[in-house]
Amino acid sequence: MTEAMNTEAAVLSLGTAAARNLATTTKSVPQMQGVTSRYLLRALPWVEVPGGTYRVNRRLTHRPGSGQITFVSAGQRVEILPPTLRELPGLGAVGDLAVLGALAGRFVRSEHPAGTVIAVEGAAADHVIVVAHGRVGMTTVGEYGTARRLGVLSGGDHLGAENLAAADSPGRWRFTATALTACTVLSLPLETLTELAGRSPALREHLRAAAEHAGARQTRHGEAEIALSSGHAGEAALPGTFVDYEVKPREYSLGVTQTILRVHTRVADLYNEPMDQTEQQLRLTVEALRERQEHEIVNNPDFGLLNNVDVKQRITTSTGPPTPEDLDELLCRRRKSRFFVAHPEAIAAFARQCNRARLYFDTAEFEGATVNAWRGVPILPCDKIPISPAGLTSIMVMRTGEADQGVIGLRRTGLADEYESGVSVRFTGVDDKGITSYLVSAYQSAAVLVPDALGVLTDVDVT
Repeated sequence: MTEAMNTEAAVLSLGTAAARNLATTTKSVPQMQGVTSRYLLRALPWVEVPGGTYRVNRRLTHRPGSGQITFVSAGQRVEILPPTLRELPGLGAVGDLAVLGALAGRFVRSEHPAGTVIAVEGAAADHVIVVAHGRVGMTTVGEYGTARRLGVLSGGDHLGAENLAAADSPGRWRFTATALTACTVLSLPLETLTELAGRSPALREHLRAAAEHAGARQTRHGEAEIALSSGHAGEAALPGTFVDYEVKPREYSLGVTQTILRVHTRVADLYNEPMDQTEQQLRLTVEALRERQEHEIVNNPDFGLLNNVDVKQRITTSTGPPTPEDLDELLCRRRKSRFFVAHPEAIAAFARQCNRARLYFDTAEFEGATVNAWRGVPILPCDKIPISPAGLTSIMVMRTGEADQGVIGLRRTGLADEYESGVSVRFTGVDDKGITSYLVSAYQSAAVLVPDALGVLTDVDVT
């Protein structure tokens, strides 16, 4: 009896644990870890595409094949995938897979340790060389007798392919190619190509047409030349000309990002205070949708920026990590670079290289925020740029806007049931389980108006 009285006397007021059951807590809206700054979506100038397709008209370009060669590996065997030989100049129009297969089978594999000279400047360029694995540096002798770096080639790149159209009279190497790492290369002697052309009239005709095409008058950008005259006096005969256009220009169709959001009517009816449950579900869904939009702009296999960089605008790091010289090389290949885009780990790797060189990052203002910069060009972080298991990634730089023939984003706004700019939320009904469904949609794409608007530094080592 005494113990019971003492226990009751000890509890003099309502406990906080019980009191919370009758109190309204102060709470936040639902939080989400996956939200990033999405600088790229904010930085791109967006162009409305009411018809769903955006056509990029350009001047006619004499575009020799210069893309990447693809390989098939099985154990120690490395073979060229025959259809990708169309990326070589002179072979772009070859439709006979049997001919391409015969060519691919004539490439000879060789291994070169680091430091091996693969091609010597001034020697006869009597081979087409394809780099299957490793890195090859190209240098030439400058005016003052010092070596001048011309670039670095990696897997899928090739040397000497411009001589395919003139296999009977090959030119000479204009640079020295040296293996920077252990390399696997495949080479095709031009005499083998001549032998195959002698047995294949179709291949012979393609090579002849490619030789004529290579001799067409064109600018240094490969565009059909506009004939002009200057510096003349008197009644000189003026050249006639016209500006030719691409017959089949590139068209970009808007891609779609969609999901169906489901909210049970019981939740919306009974648990809607103090926060609107449907509104919070939509808010978080739209955040995820915006993140996916940025991912698509970077990585989509059709219109993604990483997959639409012209081969001549792709450069490889000189030593692996991103150095100030590498970013300078990116900048010098285009005018009016607007910004870099890099994974945060690539930015950190570049900062380490700057520290080693005793250089300091610049800073720049971007939409009210202070970001890192190089040569006054902002470096915007974007975690949508992939990093391979080996620790390799890419750094992009771009000029933007239609007026500057740059990179633009494509979208469609003014949609039915628009929730926010470019995002529509359509009520699709209530099923027999009392679940309300909403179709959430957004449309996006990106276009590169001219090839030099976008450049990329590849094989960036962030480890």
